[in-house]
Amino acid sequence: MLFAAGFGTRMKHLTAHTPKPMVLVSGRPLIDHALDLARDIAPQVVVANLHYRPDTLIDHLTPLGVKTMVETPEILETGGGLRNVLPLLGNGPVITMNTDAIWRGPNPLRLLLDAWKPAHMDALLMGIPPANALEHEGDGDFTIAADGRLTRGAGVVYGGVQIIKTDLLADIAQKAFSLNLVWDQMLAKGTLHGLSYPGHWCDVGHPDGVKTAERLIASDV
Repeated sequence: MLFAAGFGTRMKHLTAHTPKPMVLVSGRPLIDHALDLARDIAPQVVVANLHYRPDTLIDHLTPLGVKTMVETPEILETGGGLRNVLPLLGNGPVITMNTDAIWRGPNPLRLLLDAWKPAHMDALLMGIPPANALEHEGDGDFTIAADGRLTRGAGVVYGGVQIIKTDLLADIAQKAFSLNLVWDQMLAKGTLHGLSYPGHWCDVGHPDGVKTAERLIASDV
C-alpha cells in the first residue's frame, strides 16, 4: 500500500495545485520513485489511498496498474486509510510505504521481506540512523534492541516502510486513526520489531527536501 492521501502543507507552494506524491524529484513524481521500489519485489497488487486532489493521481496511477481508493469526505490517517483499502489488499500481512521519501541504498522492502518472521512479529519497521536521515530533525522514533524488538525513544527514525499484520485494525473504534494506536498494542505485547537501514534516506516533506533528495539521487553515497 502506498500512502498518498496527505495534504502536503509543509511543501507550501509546491502543493497548492498538485498532490504531494506528484511533486517532481529529479524530473519524476515522488510516487514513481516509491513505485520503483515496489515493482522490484513484484507484489500481487499495489494500492494507493487518495484524498487531496485525487484526480491527478488517478490519471497518473491507473495506466501504471495501481489500484486507488479515494477517502471521502474526510481523510482517514494511516490506520484508517490502511483499513479502508483492505478489501483490495486482502487480510494477510501487507507492506505499507510512505511516498514522500527518497532511498539511496538497498531496496528497503527487500530487506524487510528477508527479515520478516511472522511467528513472533506483528510488524517490522524500517528505521534510519539519524546521521543518515537527511532533512529530518531529532534523535529518532524508536530504539532497536539486540533481538530486534522496538521501544519508543531515540535510536532510529521511522522511514515510512513496514510489513504489518492487519488483524488489530478491526479493534479500533475510530474511523480515522493513526497506526500508532496499533503499534502501541504491539509494543505492549513485544511484537513490534525493527531493522536499521544501511543506506541513506531523505524526507521530502518541504521544498528544501526536494533539492537534498536530488543531490542524494545524483551522489555516490
